[in-house]
Parts: sequence; structure tokens; C-alpha cells
Amino acid sequence: MQTRNKVLDDLSQLMTNAMGVAQGARTEAETAMKSLIDRWLADRDFVTREEFDAVRAMAQKAREENEALKARIEALEK
Repeated sequence: MQTRNKVLDDLSQLMTNAMGVAQGARTEAETAMKSLIDRWLADRDFVTREEFDAVRAMAQKAREENEALKARIEALEK
């Protein structure tokens, strides 16, 4: 019985170590993939959501000012 427990203990330890290695490999692969995607996106000159929203707000404000100026010009021409 003592030998059998030793074999099971060794097998259990081996499986535990294998799971640790697999988890480490998974984490490393995720990190590498994220880095690759980040680099790819940076090379494509994509903008962040915050930058997009800021430019959108500026464009909306410019449109509103343009409409106000257009209305003012029309009023002055009358």
C-alpha cells in the first residue's frame, strides 16, 4: 500500500505541475497576443474613443456656430 500511495502522490504532483505550466503558457500567450494587437492598431493610426468623442464635440460646436453665423448674416442682409 505504501508504494501505491507514493505513485499516486507523484502522479498528483505531476498533474499539478502540468496545470501550473499550462496556466503560465496561457497567460504568456494572452500577453503576447494583446501586445501584437496593440502594435497593429497603433500602426494603423486608429484613434481612441476619447479622441473621437472630443473631435465630434468640436465638430458639433462648429456646426452650431456656423448655423448661428448664417442666421445672423441673413438677418443683416434683410
